[in-house]
Amino acid sequence: MSNYTVAPAPHVHGGDSVKKNMLNVIIALMPAYLAGCWYFGIGALIVSCVAMVSCVAFEWFISKFILKKQPQINDLSALLTGLLLGMNLPSSLPWWMVIVGSLVAIGIGKMSFGGLGNNLFNPALVGRVFLLISFPAAMTTWPIPDQLSLFGSVDALTAATPLAYIKQGIFTTFTEADMILGNIGGSLGETSSIALILGLIYLLATRTITWHIPISIIGTVLIFTGIMHGIDPCTYASPLLHITSGGLLLGSIFMATDYVTSPMTKVGQLIFGAGIGIITVVIRLFGSYPEGISFAILIMNAVVPLINRYIRPKRFGAK
Repeated sequence: MSNYTVAPAPHVHGGDSVKKNMLNVIIALMPAYLAGCWYFGIGALIVSCVAMVSCVAFEWFISKFILKKQPQINDLSALLTGLLLGMNLPSSLPWWMVIVGSLVAIGIGKMSFGGLGNNLFNPALVGRVFLLISFPAAMTTWPIPDQLSLFGSVDALTAATPLAYIKQGIFTTFTEADMILGNIGGSLGETSSIALILGLIYLLATRTITWHIPISIIGTVLIFTGIMHGIDPCTYASPLLHITSGGLLLGSIFMATDYVTSPMTKVGQLIFGAGIGIITVVIRLFGSYPEGISFAILIMNAVVPLINRYIRPKRFGAK
């Protein structure tokens, strides 16, 4: 005799949807986005708006005229991809480069796989890494934060990011307050640690994501950078500097937790996060690039099918 009863329709809807989850992520990004606009001004607004508009336009065009299917831009996924792409770029990046990145993110990173739910890699990171490889000078030119730049010119003085200084063994260029609040150079959405943590709290509170991926990434980075700092504090920066600099928090909270490109199970997500953390630390400490979170996430995105194959959820009703 079966222990389960399947009732006929109508069924109660849980209230969850793609659009709702995308909207929650967009809301969670707002503190970091507003902080980026405050520190980098009109350049941040231009880059982010161009990225969002072009991502939505490219998805609509590719869906309607190439894939010959009804565009689904009202689910907010293309808008979110554009926002994430923009927040991963320098605020001084020329507008046409932003459009190229948007085309790669949507056209190659998403729609070439069949659209939302089918892509293997995070689309925004595909666009960012393409721009980094294609235009390395522009992608590594970081404007100095200027709270009054909202009313000034797009052109600004530039300086190295904290990770670039760390790569050179210089650990005292920025104060802890600057690192936490975001008064440092970097991509327009990655600099304010406190704003990104507020976004994480919102996503956890609304159950849009779980803690497994972001905490496993951050914890792995803390452990390994802590070990290296303990071995040689003059050569290797402290774990706090690694956590609050670069795109670690932005990538851990908003990029690695993408539903489509992350594992299904909680154990799989912990392995996924630990892998990202390890690769990030290896690239930062021993690689030629000062930052490694984007490459680490894309590499682990490719491993997700293997993780899902061998770490499967328990069948419904199985003991």
